[in-house]
Amino acid sequence: MGKVDMPTIVKGDQVLISPTAVIECRGGGNISIGNETEILDGVLLLTYGGNITIGARCSINAYTVIYGHGNTTIGDDVLIAGHCMIIPNQHVFTSKEIPIRLQGNSSKGIMIENDVWIGHGCSILDGVHIGTGAVIGAGSVVTKDVQDFAVVGGVPAELIRMR
Repeated sequence: MGKVDMPTIVKGDQVLISPTAVIECRGGGNISIGNETEILDGVLLLTYGGNITIGARCSINAYTVIYGHGNTTIGDDVLIAGHCMIIPNQHVFTSKEIPIRLQGNSSKGIMIENDVWIGHGCSILDGVHIGTGAVIGAGSVVTKDVQDFAVVGGVPAELIRMR
């Protein structure tokens, strides 16, 4: 019988994880959390077959949800406020004859570079790349890439100014 890779959760040094956080490899995938990162109350990190990689010195605040479907990568020194959704997955809905729940999913992945601040209640959608030093205003829905040092906000998120 061949070797079966088991999902793994790897934590760096001085990682703080709230006892109410849920960190699970569901359906495969891996989770890696960098040194000095904090995962606060009620946070969900769920792989759903993909990988979640969180860099060093990050802060993932209360009740944020991060899925791994198409892989989520978060760089170093990233601040994610409470009640954010980072979901690298979309439902397919091309057919009007087939219920959406039966049409499958697509997953491109999400990349968040170093030194990013994501404000309270943001949704980061599949396929998005957020550049180094970017700021995402509270309540934003990010549907397209954000360039380095951009400040964006709104639904959908649009450029407000450059840092």
